[in-house]
Amino acid sequence: MPTWTKNLKGLLNLFLESNCPLCQRQTSQEFCQYCVKQLHSCHLAKPNSRWQESIPVFAWGMYSGSLKRAIAAMKYENHPQVARPLGQWLGEAWLNSLSCDRRLIVVPIPLHPSKQKKRGYNQAALIAESFCQTTGLKLKQSGLARVRETEAQFGLSASGREKNLAEAFALGKEFSQCRPDVPVLLIDDIYTTGATAKSAISALHQSGIAVEGLAAVATAVKER
Repeated sequence: MPTWTKNLKGLLNLFLESNCPLCQRQTSQEFCQYCVKQLHSCHLAKPNSRWQESIPVFAWGMYSGSLKRAIAAMKYENHPQVARPLGQWLGEAWLNSLSCDRRLIVVPIPLHPSKQKKRGYNQAALIAESFCQTTGLKLKQSGLARVRETEAQFGLSASGREKNLAEAFALGKEFSQCRPDVPVLLIDDIYTTGATAKSAISALHQSGIAVEGLAAVATAVKER
């Protein structure tokens, strides 16, 4: 490579660099190399350890440490770009851990319109987009709709979470117009008690739509 080309490339990289949302080091990627290493330390050895339960759950990592911090930065500190690597890592783990059914349709857990307007984006939808780019699965961004605004789940008991999310979801415009004849894979950022997944699955089941399970970037439930 000619010297002038190398110099130009180096100059472009310098201008394109931004700060890592976790440590503020300069980086040309979403995270600096140091934080990528810290994030991968949260990766579960068996992401599919809960795939055979009543609500099949596939989770890339444990909701703690750097991963918890990254999700908070994505949701509350206006760093939507964080969703790209998280969705990619989730997709890679999915391909490595399960026999991927190419007929699955991926549907992100939606936010209520008022909450999405305030945040500016739905982090689960961005994760799902990156996940599908990695796995090759078909994405339906509007398969589900959040029809009831709920209070924050943080601090609620398991029964309180279920009551809070009762009838919170309905079919979105894509499934209202044409219901799929293949199973749905739900995507979310965090899996905790399962109240969100249970409510979303119930809305789909009531319309005769099969659900394969839920894939999440992080889980607060310890690995089996």
